[in-house]
Amino acid sequence: MRIVITNDDGIFSDGIYQLAKALQSAGEVIIVAPNTEQSAKGHSITLHRPLRVNKVKFFDTELEAYAVDGTPVDCVKLAVEAILHDRKPDLVVSGINNGPNLGTDVIYSGTVSAAVEAAILDIPAIAVSMATTSIDNYNGAAKFVCKMAKRILQIVEEKSTVFNVNYPTCQEESIQGVKLTTLGIRKYSNSFIERKDPRGNSYYWVSGTAMELEQNEDSDILAINNNYISISPIHFDLTHFKTYQRLKDLKIEF
Repeated sequence: MRIVITNDDGIFSDGIYQLAKALQSAGEVIIVAPNTEQSAKGHSITLHRPLRVNKVKFFDTELEAYAVDGTPVDCVKLAVEAILHDRKPDLVVSGINNGPNLGTDVIYSGTVSAAVEAAILDIPAIAVSMATTSIDNYNGAAKFVCKMAKRILQIVEEKSTVFNVNYPTCQEESIQGVKLTTLGIRKYSNSFIERKDPRGNSYYWVSGTAMELEQNEDSDILAINNNYISISPIHFDLTHFKTYQRLKDLKIEF
């Protein structure tokens, strides 16, 4: 199995290193990742300038690795359509992200968007994130994703499937198990801090605190709060089927 690994924290982050080391037991590993942090870039792609790709020495390994001066989605598109055009990967794994990607946060996430791009290209994908940014190590999450990767081609019926995995940051012995989950609701009380530049012009820093909301019992947020590993199968089809069917039944004309 050929596996492309990417992330949004940058090619020399600890999470991608631990992930790449673990996944070597699952197949051939190639790293194509941003050369700098690209968090919260969502599904953006680079259109108005050229993308530069450099082959790099990946930590203490001999793995094939490329640093891209673009977004996580750029990395996946480049890997599949250019760098590995004659060696199509069987799986794309994005992560391990330094922090969670739960509920509606997946819309903003560069980590998840990279995996979604793989699905658009008809390649199954896993996005993996840690439940908090207070991380001692990524070993447990890396080993768990490696187990998933070894079984992925047996699990998926449709290659356009993404598994969004969030891993608890409690002690390994405190993990309660694995839960199949749905995306919960994540909202923030945003605050914009106004500052002045030397010329007196305003600029703003955005910050936000996650709101405590009631969650469905199957939600990924509730699972992580209770120290379960959360796996949410997601897809890029954003159609609101309930409204679609209602309008179809009502035969509404505009």
